[in-house]
Formats: sequence, C-alpha cells, structure tokens
Amino acid sequence: MKRYISLVKFAHTIFAMPFALMAFTYALWSTEAEFSWWLLLQVLLCMVFARNVAMGFNRWADRDIDAANPRTANREIPAGKISPRNAMIFVVVNAILFMATACTINLLTAILSPVALAVIMFYSYCKRFTALAHIVLGLSLAIAPAGAFIAVTGTLTWEVCLLSLLVLTWCGGFDIIYALQDAEFDRKRGLHSIPSRFSVATSLYISIALHCVSVVALVGFALNLPQSWVLWCGVALFTAILVAEHILVTPKKQRSIGIAFGTLNGLASLTLAAFVIANILIFG
Repeated sequence: MKRYISLVKFAHTIFAMPFALMAFTYALWSTEAEFSWWLLLQVLLCMVFARNVAMGFNRWADRDIDAANPRTANREIPAGKISPRNAMIFVVVNAILFMATACTINLLTAILSPVALAVIMFYSYCKRFTALAHIVLGLSLAIAPAGAFIAVTGTLTWEVCLLSLLVLTWCGGFDIIYALQDAEFDRKRGLHSIPSRFSVATSLYISIALHCVSVVALVGFALNLPQSWVLWCGVALFTAILVAEHILVTPKKQRSIGIAFGTLNGLASLTLAAFVIANILIFG
C-alpha cells in the first residue's frame, strides 16, 4: 500500500482537491441545492480514482525515461519496487472505478468520464512532442473543479470555467518551475518542455505570465461570490504565495524549487479553499 501511495504521490492530491471542494461548495450555494454527504463522497472518490490513473499511467509511460534520469531513477517502477504490469493493473482498476463512480452521479458526468481519462492520460506522452505539456497538465487538474460543479448541477457555467482557468494556468506555471530541474536531461533525451526549449529566465517569465492570468481568473471568479473581507483576504494570500514562489526561484537561485513546488503550492490551494468556502458558508 505504501508503495502505491508513493507511486501516485498521494500527498500531491492537495493541489487539485481544494479546488474541487471550492467548486462543490459554490455549486451548492449558487443553485441552492441541498447538501448531500453521499454526493460529496462520490466527488471525492472520483478525484482519488482519476488522480491514481493519471499518476500511475504517467509513471508507467515514463518508466524508461525515469530510469535514465538520476533524479527519478529511484521511483517505484524503475527501482523495481512495483512491476510495470502491476502498475498498469492499478491504472486499469482505478479507471474502471472512476467511470463506475461517475456513472452513479448524473448523465453528464457519465458521458464526460472517458473524456477526462483521455485528457489525463494523454498528458503522459506530451513531452515527447510538445513544450506545451505543462499546459496539458494544467488542463488535467482543471477538470477537478469543473467536474465537481457538474456533479452538483449537471451543467457548466462560465464562472466555474474561470476557476478551471485559474487551476490550468496556476498548475502550468508551477510545473514550468518544477521542470527546471530536468532541463538539461530533457535536451539530451530530445524531450520537450519550456525550460528545455528556452533559457531559465525566459521560462520563469512564462511562468510568471501564467500566474498573472491565474490571479485575473481568480478575481473574476471572486466577483461572483458573496463579497466580504474573508474572500478578499483569501485572494490576497493566494496571490502573495505565488509572488513568494517567484521570489524563491529566480534565474540565479534555484535551490528552493522543492519548497516552491510542493510546500508553497499546497499552501496556496489550501489557503484559498479555506477562505472561499468559509466566505460562502458565513456570508452566502
């Protein structure tokens, strides 16, 4: 169990899960729908199963690449802790569980579940032919809030699309920072990423630009929520954490990539979710 939890980096669920909960809460408030513990459980299960598919398939698809990269050679499959066959069985089982759970929610979640799986699995091959792999990863995470909203309402609105845009650009931006670690390796292997194609400075400028879009999308979404100091404190803290991320990682200073990627982004998502959900519950 520990090996499979490590395989899918379960702790990184903290990136997308808070946004799914935000969208779930917003859907209940905006439609005045009745809260359901069962529906919340279904949404959370879909999140877990989908992420298991995404990470498990990524590790399976990249097993040879990971084995050749000193930074990733100790991952479960190249290190022999989990066989490629068992990893694929894990992926298939979770894919079935994801679609089965989605089918119990409503018609639209059932129809879109294979599409969601296609997107999150497609990402694993993107770096073989496009530097826009970071954006595809962002799109994979952006499915979370959209899916949670659809689970409650059976439809999708532009307000939630703004929340998904926030997740897409936020994730794409911090994945560029993370990819700085493998820029030289990617160039030698013919793999594509923003850092392997451009200089460190240009890559970080692109990351900053994406995060600026994230803040604009967040403000746009926030304008559709109950207005209070709680909400705007959350927006300000999220923005401040993104700024701190770019202060920590610069063209001349890249030792803190792990902190910027894991700690700060996890803190950003949790902080924003806590303030947005509290705002809706208190002032909604």
